[in-house]
Amino acid sequence: MDKVFIEGLEIDALIGIYDWERRIRQTLVFDLEMGFDNRRPAATDNIEHTLNYKAVSNRLQEYVRASDFGLVETLAERCAEIVLQEFDVQWLRLKLSKPGAVRGARAVGVIIERERAL
Repeated sequence: MDKVFIEGLEIDALIGIYDWERRIRQTLVFDLEMGFDNRRPAATDNIEHTLNYKAVSNRLQEYVRASDFGLVETLAERCAEIVLQEFDVQWLRLKLSKPGAVRGARAVGVIIERERAL
């Protein structure tokens, strides 16, 4: 399976379980790998036949900026559902990082892999 990727997509969001986290927007970082058959777009050289990573990025930015979750796990699951349901993606690996959440660590977060339900 071919992969289309988005790396280092930064989106500000309200996320966290502590009171101070509920008052400020924090920058989250998304890395996605999406299973997509690239043969047709490669043969036609037509953007209409490809997985438009700009459309995926814009949709996630819209959703994440409007979200208000306590856990990065919940946000990651919801973002995975959006990509699998709204785009022609068969498989997804999503890494959601929360920089600065733990003193001494560059970032913490989750990595999930999901497949489209048949």
